[in-house]
Formats: sequence, structure tokens, C-alpha cells
Amino acid sequence: MRTFVYFSGTARTSGNFDVNNLMKAGRMDIVMHTIINAFFLSHKLRDDVRLHLIFYGAPDPPKHIEMQVNPEASLSKKDLGNLIKKILYKYKKGKKTEVLPGCFVEKKSFLKVIEELVEQRKEIFVLDKKGRNIREVKIPEQSAFIIGDQKGLPKKELKRLKKIFRTVSVGSKTYFASQIITIVNNELDFRGF
Repeated sequence: MRTFVYFSGTARTSGNFDVNNLMKAGRMDIVMHTIINAFFLSHKLRDDVRLHLIFYGAPDPPKHIEMQVNPEASLSKKDLGNLIKKILYKYKKGKKTEVLPGCFVEKKSFLKVIEELVEQRKEIFVLDKKGRNIREVKIPEQSAFIIGDQKGLPKKELKRLKKIFRTVSVGSKTYFASQIITIVNNELDFRGF
């Protein structure tokens, strides 16, 4: 199972945002592209990906959404904004709530999500253009790839995790977070897992 973690310091933490203006919803447009590039292939969905979305925007941070889609699901790009709205609206204080099959929401910090992935014996890779070339790195099948928004990852929490992750790069150019997921998915496809 491929695991991606996308952190957004600005994405809305409640469902009261306008799906027709996702940029003004704490750059929720980036979240939609991240979901698309994590799961969508031409004419089908990936069933080998688990995506963790961590939002630190207003009004009630942090929120953690965990997603794994059913490859037979009927999910269009237009549906994604409404899907995230629905997931956020269904949040229940103090609980991890399954809103739809494979889609959960809870209040959980970036640090706690990463610590839980380590407990699940995931090898943690943080994507950074200054990291080691991903093509030169041994990547076990049980890995998690951490990607930040346009402002990066939370520095204080990342500092506490320094000893448990390796930094890898997909190249010297700066890519969108969603593009990085496509590149990593492609790399793992070539490696056969």
C-alpha cells in the first residue's frame, strides 16, 4: 500500500467553503489536484494508495482526512470538492468518523499522523528538492511520502521528527505538490509495487 501525506497550513477545516472558488478556501484547489494525482489513472482509480490530508487552516485546526478509494467507485473531478465538504461536515469531536467507505475524518496533528505511520512500520520519506535523488534510494514497499503545501511543512513538528525520516527529491525544479505525487507514483510503478 502506497501512503502519501499532504500537509496544508491553510486548507479549510470545516465544510463551509465554496466549491466554485477553491483558491479562496485556503488553497483547497491544491487539495483537489493532490487527490486526483494520488488516485486517478486513465479510465480507472488506483486501489493501492492511502492518502492522508492534514489541514491547519481556519476555523478548527488540525483536521486529518484519511482516504482510500474503491476502484469501482464513481468519482469525478467535480465531485471532489463536495466530497471534502461532506467529510469535514461529518467531523465529530473526539472521534475518528468514517464518512464514506474508506474516508475518515478526525482531529489529529501532523506530528501524530507521522508517529502513527512509524508505529505501522512505514519508512518515512520527506520530499524536498535538496534531498537525495529518489531514483538512487532504496524504497521499501511499506513507505510513506510526506509532501507540504506551497509554504512547506510545519517546521516545529518536522524538527521533532528529524531522526525518523529521510529526505528525497524528484529533481532540482520546484513542482506542485500534486505533480510530486504523480512522479512518486510513476517511480513506484516502475519498481513494480
